[in-house]
Amino acid sequence: MKVLGWLLLVILATSIILIAVYWQADKSLEELKPKWAPAPSQFVNVQGMQVHLRDEGPRDDPNPIVLIHGTSSSLHTWDGWTDELKSTRRVVRFDIPAFGLTGPSPDNNYTIESYASFIVAMLDHLNIEQGVLAGNSLGGYVAWATAVIYPERVSQLALVDTSGYPFTPKSTPIGFIVANTPVLNKLMEKVLPRSMVESSIINLYGDPSIITHELVDRYFDLTVRAGNRQALAQRFRQTKPGPYADKISSIPQPTLIIWGGQDRLIPPELGDHFHREIPDSELVIFDELGHLPHEEAPLETVNVFIDFINR
Repeated sequence: MKVLGWLLLVILATSIILIAVYWQADKSLEELKPKWAPAPSQFVNVQGMQVHLRDEGPRDDPNPIVLIHGTSSSLHTWDGWTDELKSTRRVVRFDIPAFGLTGPSPDNNYTIESYASFIVAMLDHLNIEQGVLAGNSLGGYVAWATAVIYPERVSQLALVDTSGYPFTPKSTPIGFIVANTPVLNKLMEKVLPRSMVESSIINLYGDPSIITHELVDRYFDLTVRAGNRQALAQRFRQTKPGPYADKISSIPQPTLIIWGGQDRLIPPELGDHFHREIPDSELVIFDELGHLPHEEAPLETVNVFIDFINR
C-alpha cells in the first residue's frame, strides 16, 4: 500500500509538472486567421459551420478538382499541388470538420457518412455538379466513400496513402496515440508540447530533414484551434476503417492510387489492395516518400496526377 501510495503521488506530481510546463490554451479563430487564412482564403456557411475554403483557377472548368486533407491536417497540405494546377484547372480545397480553421462540427458527428455528406454539401454550395476528388489518408477515405454513396458527383478519384481498409500500422505518430487513448486525450485538451507535434510529423515523412519550423508551426497552431483537440478524439472514436470496404470493388470511376514507399502509418500493401479491388485503377509508388507524399514532394506527385486527369 505504501508503494502504491508513493506511485500515485509520483504520477500526480508528474502530471502537475507537465501541466505547468506544457499548458497550451486554445487559440481562437480570430487569433489564427491573419497567419493561416490570408487571401484567397474565405469562409462559407455550410452545415452550420464557417468552413475555411480556397477556390482558385478558372470558374468555367466543367470538372473541378477537389482536394481533401487528412487527420490533423488542413487545406494548406495541398499548396504545392494547387500552385501547379490552378493556372488551367479550378481547384477547390477546404478544412474538413474537426480540423484546420473550420473546427468542430456543431453536432459532433464525425462518421464517414457525415464526412461524405459534408463533401456533397460543399459541392452544392459551390454549384459543382461533378468533380475529381483527391484525398490523402482520412481525406482519401472520405473521397472514395463519397464516390460509393454519391457516385453521380464524382468523375475521377485520386487516393493518396488512403485509409478505409482495416490495417495495422508499423509505427503510429505519438499525437495520434495520445488522441486515441482515454484519459490521455483529456489531458491533451490542456497540455500539448510542440515537440509532440513535431515528432508526429517526423513519423509521417520519408525524409524528415525537409521539415521546416513553419511547417511544425502550422500543424501546432491548427491543432490548438479552439475545439479541435476535443474533436480529434471524437474523430478517432467515430471514423473507423472498415465500413463500406466491401463496396470498394464496385467503384466505377477511373482511380489513381499514389503511395509513399516509406509510409509506416498505412503500409504500402494497402495501396496494392486498393489497386486489386478497384477495376479501373493504376498504382504509383514513390519509394522514398512517407505518408504525405503530396506534401513532401508536391511537384513529383502532382505530375503523375496531371497525367492521370489528362488521360
